[in-house]
Amino acid sequence: MRRSTDLDPAGQRVLLSNDLGDYAVLDRPTHEATLAGNIDPSHPRYRDLEARSLLEDLPLSQRHDLEKAAYATRKAFALEGPSLHIFVVTLRCDHSCQYCQVSRAAVNAQGFDMSPRNAADAVERVFESPSDNLTIEFQGGEPALRFDLVREIVGLALARNSEAQKRLTFSMVSTLHHLTDADLEFCRDHNIRLSTSIDGPADLHDGHRPNPTRDSWARTIAALRRAQAIMGEDAVSALPTLTRRALADPRRLIDHYRDLGFPSIFLRPISPYGFARKTRRAIGYEMGEFLTFYEQALDYILELNTSGEPFEETYASILLRHILTPFHSGYVDLRSPAGAGLGVLVYNYDGQVYPADEARMAAETGDTRFSMGHVSRPFSELMSSPAMQWLAAGSVAEVLPGCSTCAFVPFCGADPVYHATVQGDPIGDRETSDFCLKHKSLFTLLFNRLADADQDTLSTFTAWAFRKPRGGLVRPGHVDR
Repeated sequence: MRRSTDLDPAGQRVLLSNDLGDYAVLDRPTHEATLAGNIDPSHPRYRDLEARSLLEDLPLSQRHDLEKAAYATRKAFALEGPSLHIFVVTLRCDHSCQYCQVSRAAVNAQGFDMSPRNAADAVERVFESPSDNLTIEFQGGEPALRFDLVREIVGLALARNSEAQKRLTFSMVSTLHHLTDADLEFCRDHNIRLSTSIDGPADLHDGHRPNPTRDSWARTIAALRRAQAIMGEDAVSALPTLTRRALADPRRLIDHYRDLGFPSIFLRPISPYGFARKTRRAIGYEMGEFLTFYEQALDYILELNTSGEPFEETYASILLRHILTPFHSGYVDLRSPAGAGLGVLVYNYDGQVYPADEARMAAETGDTRFSMGHVSRPFSELMSSPAMQWLAAGSVAEVLPGCSTCAFVPFCGADPVYHATVQGDPIGDRETSDFCLKHKSLFTLLFNRLADADQDTLSTFTAWAFRKPRGGLVRPGHVDR
């Protein structure tokens, strides 16, 4: 199916796409002639549109085998099963982050840790997934407060995998503060990737991530350097949560990540989930403010790349991989069918299983509709639970109102958990959806930059999409195999 979306307010630049992910940016007369089926073969865009299968609006069943294969590649994730498995080993934490999405428990609180029985059951559920690629991610709270349980789960998973022979990886989201040298050595020896939060320089970070000693930033940086010394420079990644104060100066935030030696930054708006909704008025902002910030940040990052410094904006890379390649990035929030439950499962400390971390956060505020059941239930029962059936109504973007006619839909996805949380049902209303506003705006920005064909921008975008250095490009827009 062909779909069209204007890329400028006047409607003079139009994106035309199809289900295969083929697209063309056209002027209005060429677009209208193409849809009417009377574009002349002598037209300078005719052969381009023909090569991109955009001259005819054929259903997939009538496409040739190569086109069907391209579509199957784009949607291959739908057959894989959940590959990301999040273990919330404790809800306890010593930080009081203003934007925290869950009701954290005090460090000394009782009853907020995952039991060994639930941990063992969760490992069994992981290996009941049909996916050949499995990632176990440890979250909290602060998972380092129960690193003993992390060690136990890793041991159980490795033992289970000696029979299953899956591609198994581990990761952990942590402040890093409570990880001892022995813990870091265990992470190094078992290839546990670490991720932490750095919201910017000390005034930004400490302002929104207070800890009891009021030195969160200093302790995070010290812990980061210690982890890098033990595990290697690339073993720890970081990302910021963008509060209202951070939007004021995108260059300062980016420069801080550069100063720390990170090769990239992931720019994402503040979360609307769970308890974070209560603090939105104090530290949040409208989506339009984020989008203005994002374009300024992207321009600065493109300047850095043009000057010879490779630095990546991670979310743009994800979107560009969807646009410029037939391969999915793996990012679960941009899948259709949606990644909730089908790409990720979350095993909470209390034994409840959720189809996404955002669903767990919503449940912490009392919205129990997202619970798939207890971890002791087999994988097949969890996947057929009422929660999964309910979310299925909003899981396929291609048939949703507002998405079915949008030219961005081959590159975008459905997020029924977001819409159920914010708008009350999994289908939601795209006209008032910040998820939709965000992605329409970001895709419009990227497609316009691609259409402008600035050679430096094309080189950077192509390198990001194909995960190659700019030096590996034959010329702008082309990679060296």
